[in-house]
Amino acid sequence: MGVEKINMPQLGESVTEGTISSWLVKPGDSVNKYDPIAEVMTDKVNAEVPSSFTGTIKELVASEDDTIAVGELMCYIEVEGTGSEEKESEEPAEQKTPDEPAESVEKEQPPVKKQSTSKDTGDKKRFSPAVMTLAQENDIDLNAVDGTGRGGRITRKDLEKIIESGEKPAVKQESPGEKESEAPAKSQASSGVKTEDGDIEIPVTGVRKAIAQNMVKSTTEIPHAWMMVEVDVTNLVELRNSLKTEFKEKEGYSLTYFAFFVKAVAQALKDFPQLNSTWAGDKIIQRKAIHLNIAVAKDDELFVPVIRDADEKSIKGIARDITDLAAKARKGKLTSKDMEGGTFTVNNTGSFGSVQSMGVINHPQAAILQVESIVKKPVFQDGMFGPRDMVNLCLSLDHRVLDGLVAGNFLARVKEILEKMSKDHTSVY
Repeated sequence: MGVEKINMPQLGESVTEGTISSWLVKPGDSVNKYDPIAEVMTDKVNAEVPSSFTGTIKELVASEDDTIAVGELMCYIEVEGTGSEEKESEEPAEQKTPDEPAESVEKEQPPVKKQSTSKDTGDKKRFSPAVMTLAQENDIDLNAVDGTGRGGRITRKDLEKIIESGEKPAVKQESPGEKESEAPAKSQASSGVKTEDGDIEIPVTGVRKAIAQNMVKSTTEIPHAWMMVEVDVTNLVELRNSLKTEFKEKEGYSLTYFAFFVKAVAQALKDFPQLNSTWAGDKIIQRKAIHLNIAVAKDDELFVPVIRDADEKSIKGIARDITDLAAKARKGKLTSKDMEGGTFTVNNTGSFGSVQSMGVINHPQAAILQVESIVKKPVFQDGMFGPRDMVNLCLSLDHRVLDGLVAGNFLARVKEILEKMSKDHTSVY
């Protein structure tokens, strides 16, 4: 027997710490190598941390909601032999001592039988944030679901299977005492705790905590400056409206205005690579690749997945990436690879009806562009007023990296590209 450490792994590029959303194990639990032991939230993604060994959890060093750095100790696990032996073979570690066959046999039993023990029933009621969100979105009563995870734990795959089948499980009959004891916990997890004064106290955990930490870091470290231009996108609107129905029928997904804006930004960044930079203390790193973060919301969670090599993609390709990333965010399937490597952020604030806003830069990038609502307004042109489709583009910039001249020229270039988009000059393919 020996005791090994399980440390916080690297969960993505530039990720330096993670917050433990929930432990999926407790001391005394037996786990196999690669079994998930905890759900961890970073400012990039929500991920499960796998066990590095086969053995028995000895001690949980970090608590739920603790934020710990990459490489720091999470827990201790008792294994048979050394770590090198563990990697060569997992089977000897499971056949530990003569008094453990009963546990090995139990592992082979169906998950439903394992739920019958009081020890595992307690674990079953501890749902991960991803499972809670998916259940609430699809009106699934988790008390009626039989989990297939270790110890009867309900996994995201269990719920996805139910959603695909279209048949919701029937609620199991329980004693009134059981129902009363579970209801308050579910309510508090989803909407907070009501105080005597009628206020609601909502714990800051998971995604919201990660967002808060990243925003504080951005506004504390980065000296923000702001600029805005107004763009006439009348021809672009006409182009998109002429294509959207046929495009949807042919491709199976929508041709949104946002795809045109992302394409214009990617083109402009090739002409002004200074905007595609990172402040690195004693130097500025100008990125060659143009990987654009886009903001995707899911309930009260915000993710910024990446459209990779956006400058090399057509408007159609960008529209497909936007659709795919948004769908993955809604289903809780974004991976760390989807989130890492972004060099510039484009935010579609216009989807909320906003006409002007000041974005907070996605640290450690040098700028973020807010695309506002397209508004029809009277514009003086060719000696007369006429209705035109206008949009504001709001740029937040890191004044350590960028000055007004280059930022203004970048915005002027984006404006020029957008105003030239028309049925006669632009192809989405």
